[in-house]
Amino acid sequence: MGEKERIARKRRQRRVRAKISGTPARPRLNVFRSLGNIYAQVIDDTAGFTLASASTVDRELRDQVEGKSKTEAAKLVGELVAKRAQSAGVTQVVFDRGGYRFHGRVKALADGAREAGLQF
Repeated sequence: MGEKERIARKRRQRRVRAKISGTPARPRLNVFRSLGNIYAQVIDDTAGFTLASASTVDRELRDQVEGKSKTEAAKLVGELVAKRAQSAGVTQVVFDRGGYRFHGRVKALADGAREAGLQF
């Protein structure tokens, strides 16, 4: 990602975060996408605490992700973060796309989380 693209993403991210905040009742499902991996966190912004997280570098997912496309891996991350959030007592979240377009890997992660039972 070039300098201009990085700055544009940060600008979009600030715009999204101005409107979205995670509460104890509805925490924020945050997505970070790097070139090879994708990361998701369920965050309570009032306490500043991460309730659940999952990524393609998790020990639990690393074996399953191998040989799959990045989009398929993102869906698995979405399912895992949803299961971990539900075990922490979270059923509803606010989706924070982190300045990325809701497309491709970000959409796959969201679909995986929805299919696993998170509501947003």
